Amino acid sequence: MRVVLQRVAEASVKVDNTTVASIQKGLLVLVGIEDADSHDDIDWLVGKITKMRIFGDENGVMNCSVQEVDGDIIVVSQFTLHAATKKGNRPSYIKASKPDFAIPMYEKFIQKMESEMNKKIQTGIFGADMKISLVNDGPVTIVMDSMSRE
Repeated sequence: MRVVLQRVAEASVKVDNTTVASIQKGLLVLVGIEDADSHDDIDWLVGKITKMRIFGDENGVMNCSVQEVDGDIIVVSQFTLHAATKKGNRPSYIKASKPDFAIPMYEKFIQKMESEMNKKIQTGIFGADMKISLVNDGPVTIVMDSMSRE
């Protein structure tokens, strides 16, 4: 499971010109799922994301988590995070899971995130053509892969 974690001042997701998610201070989390992913990957990533100290404290030092600043989260499924670009110029998405596996994993990821945050997590719409707007705060952007646990 791969994620791109972005600290945002604001973010929103639109589908067919309708806003389906909108937050102020918090995180935009793009999630890519592959067939090798498990519930352990979800647990590890959600634990890291919700506790990662990337928000400023009273001295402006990145020392607080999204939980500690009472931030919000938008989670968006993004299969292109598993693009293979080694051969040719057209990315291959062979490693990205098909919807029959990816949708239940995506839903479990969101449920685990809601449980950890003790609040509703906003989302995009799986498989939809989404328009994502964000004001990256910092900028702070972190890429994580549960397979390498880095």
